[in-house]
Amino acid sequence: MIKGITLVRPAVTSEAIDELTSFFSALGFEPGRGWQLDGSRGVPFLAPLGNVEFVEGQLPATPEILIEVTGLESIYQVAKGWLADRTNEPKLTEIIETSWKSRSFNVEPVPGHSFAFWEWSEPLRGKPIAIEGDLSAAGMSFAIVVARWNAVITDRLLEGSLDALHRSGAAKSDIEIVRVPGAWEVPSAARALAESGEYDAIITLACLIRGETAHYEAIYNEVSRGIGQSQQETGVPHAFGVLTCETLEQALNRAGIKAGNKGFESAIAAIEMVSIHRKLKPSEAAK
Repeated sequence: MIKGITLVRPAVTSEAIDELTSFFSALGFEPGRGWQLDGSRGVPFLAPLGNVEFVEGQLPATPEILIEVTGLESIYQVAKGWLADRTNEPKLTEIIETSWKSRSFNVEPVPGHSFAFWEWSEPLRGKPIAIEGDLSAAGMSFAIVVARWNAVITDRLLEGSLDALHRSGAAKSDIEIVRVPGAWEVPSAARALAESGEYDAIITLACLIRGETAHYEAIYNEVSRGIGQSQQETGVPHAFGVLTCETLEQALNRAGIKAGNKGFESAIAAIEMVSIHRKLKPSEAAK
């Protein structure tokens, strides 16, 4: 089975191979296992992919070695910075658009050793197209299960969820809010709502703050297990907005003070998952 391909290029002098080693190291190439034998030495550099290409007819006006990259401008700036410290008249062209829907530049860090760095003009060319969810909540229905325990936190989470849903186009009539005593009761209510078949997604909001006993771990494990099990068995997406914090300050920060609002983030995740489900099962979009 074919494993890889190696292109060997002679470097006439020790200075040349040292400069090439410095250049490719600066660009971030992974060094291979070097060798030294009978007065010769090799300094390999590795790349994730490689190929050999045969051309019939006129060869393209490019160096023999073409290196595909991502972030061509960043590579260009690294090469330009490396060349700025050299006095051996290295050559560097500007980035240009090619006739084969790519962008490239040529560089000759050492006389006699030219390389072309390039990237596709179309970022997704050659990559598999992923199914991703949209962030429009128009026409979707949601149920929000929110615990009253630690209300100073959960009320902020609820505000964040409602903000995200309304900003994304959800109608007020398509949002049901269910309040339960605490985090322990969240999975039961979420399961009942999911089994009703009236909602595209369930958003679960609660806050657990560690105390001096093992009560915290016991509650969290069962809550997370129950919400996950409800999602798996009903097929209805459940967004997990249950905070697990060491202190009240941490909880406040994650409820909109400093570290974003977990309720907002959970609602956005719910919208995206509904969209993904509809794309995977087009018949659901007609509900």
